[in-house]
Amino acid sequence: MHSFSVLIVDDEKDFLETVVKRLEQRKINVTGVASGEEALELLKKQDFSVIILDVKMPGGMDGIEALRSIKKMQPDAEVILLTGHASVETSIEGLKLGAFDYVLKPVKLEDLLARVSDALKRKGGE
Repeated sequence: MHSFSVLIVDDEKDFLETVVKRLEQRKINVTGVASGEEALELLKKQDFSVIILDVKMPGGMDGIEALRSIKKMQPDAEVILLTGHASVETSIEGLKLGAFDYVLKPVKLEDLLARVSDALKRKGGE
């Protein structure tokens, strides 16, 4: 199996910590950050196979802005968008910008892991 890494970008600390912990338990190399700005700084130094990106983050950069930059920096990364019900239109915009998929919050962890697995299969199949 190829070595891969996952980046999770979400401002909800509890969600971020839970997902990071669950992926680590599955022996997945995972990093969590709380903002788009932090993600872009990290992407300058490290490549990620899959990026799980919250669309709605307070403060600076939102998920769509971050997605545009991510796709310029690491065009081969598969991006999975996390979104609330109110922002499905935004997720569709994200898909047009190159996101792999999107999931609605609240998301069951098993569903999210299945999407990560699908993204990795697609990445491995290229």
